[in-house]
Amino acid sequence: MKKYIVETYYTCTFKTVHTLNNLDDAELSKIDQRTDGDVEVIDVKLNNRKTKKIGAKNDEKTGNTKLESAVTKGFSDHLKNSKKNQESSSTNLKIKNNSRFKMPDRRKGYIQKAQIGDHKVYLHTGEYDDGKIGEIFIDTNKEGELVKAMMNNFAIAISLGLQYGVPLEEYVDAFIDTKFEPSGNVNGNDRILSASSILDYVFRELAISYLGKEELAHTPSIASVKSNLIEDEDDKFLKIVKNITSKGFVRSNYEEKLVDLTDVRINLKTKN
Repeated sequence: MKKYIVETYYTCTFKTVHTLNNLDDAELSKIDQRTDGDVEVIDVKLNNRKTKKIGAKNDEKTGNTKLESAVTKGFSDHLKNSKKNQESSSTNLKIKNNSRFKMPDRRKGYIQKAQIGDHKVYLHTGEYDDGKIGEIFIDTNKEGELVKAMMNNFAIAISLGLQYGVPLEEYVDAFIDTKFEPSGNVNGNDRILSASSILDYVFRELAISYLGKEELAHTPSIASVKSNLIEDEDDKFLKIVKNITSKGFVRSNYEEKLVDLTDVRINLKTKN
């Protein structure tokens, strides 16, 4: 019976995860002294160059392969379990991030009527409490049942995308300058004079009203451009107006839409 002495060296790759209350330079400078981290082994390799073996050559090979297979199997199982945990946590994270932000039951918005050629288009919008758009409805006349159903379901798809977090800019970039009939001159909209299609008109209107993209308008804005910063003391009334007014309807020009009633007097006396 023979005895073997084996000195084996392993190369380990791992990472340490720390939870920091405050992410600043002071906490990062002390990160090496923390002992509360979770260590995760990424990979383990057998370093054959630093392994010393004593014994027969055949026994060395069999022992080495058995040892290496046992080590790799154990750590591979550990890696698979860690990967499964990471995948499950990532799926849970995706579900949380991709949650739908439903519209309030009583919401703000506006209706814009316009005429493209001989076709009338009614654009309805719905807004969240902070003024962001969350839904649209498109109604047309002189269209068949198929076209009306397609436009209605298209508006529902856009509304769902907005409520799941798709930026309005993505829709604007996708549907601006699309060309199909009806197209031509636009009547009833003070900022858009022509459109290459109904979708071009709709998303051009939404971009002007909710994104402030004046480059897509055909006429300059009547209201002067002012800062959107709100001071706590001077603009408390403006805050109230923003909370109860549709952002798309006033196109963010709240101050231009206000009516000064300081000199107006109301007689509340009743007749005898």
